[in-house]
Amino acid sequence: MADYKSNPVVVIGLGRFGTALALGLTRRGTEVLAIDNRPKITQALAGQLTQIATADATDMEALRQLGVPDFYRAVVAVGSDIEASILTTSLLVELEINDIWAKAVSSQHGRILDRIGAHHVVFPEHDMGERVAHLVSGRMLDFMQVDGDFALAKIKPPKEYVGVPLGESNLRRKRGVTIVAVKPPGEAFTYATAETELSYGDVILVSGRTEEVERFAELP
Repeated sequence: MADYKSNPVVVIGLGRFGTALALGLTRRGTEVLAIDNRPKITQALAGQLTQIATADATDMEALRQLGVPDFYRAVVAVGSDIEASILTTSLLVELEINDIWAKAVSSQHGRILDRIGAHHVVFPEHDMGERVAHLVSGRMLDFMQVDGDFALAKIKPPKEYVGVPLGESNLRRKRGVTIVAVKPPGEAFTYATAETELSYGDVILVSGRTEEVERFAELP
């Protein structure tokens, strides 16, 4: 089998999320077949995506005619029509697609998608809301929930840790977090080492349990 990135992807549903996903995959060199049942949408994107089709993805015969069974990965990006999302996902499961991603708009929707066989269920609106909440409410420059209780944050270094080699700071023992990388002013990020000393103008990437990362980010 070719490497994972080279495996083509079918993206079903070209709302904001589906369109951004299809275009992003295309920019990364991944072959994409985009499907939507609205001619106006598919016509508008025809010049930006190499393969795009107007079709009803809740119709098994339509999926077969488009060659969807030949795809290794599929993303059901339909959100507003929950019934269509569930039916489309179930058809992809029936077609034995190896890797199915499905967008959910609620926890109940997500549970149903999981039960019928989606391999990955994503909540883009919820996840973005959580991320923005962290940025608005504190000192974080960026935030990413890596797993259920593990996060990565971009922040300015607390003054307590400026000018102290990281190896002498006992940071992980005292705060439960790890400084992964450092970006001095006007430079690129580099991996942090035990000898790294932080400066006030730096930006740092910090990883750890979400609660501990949040507490560390609030240090003056």
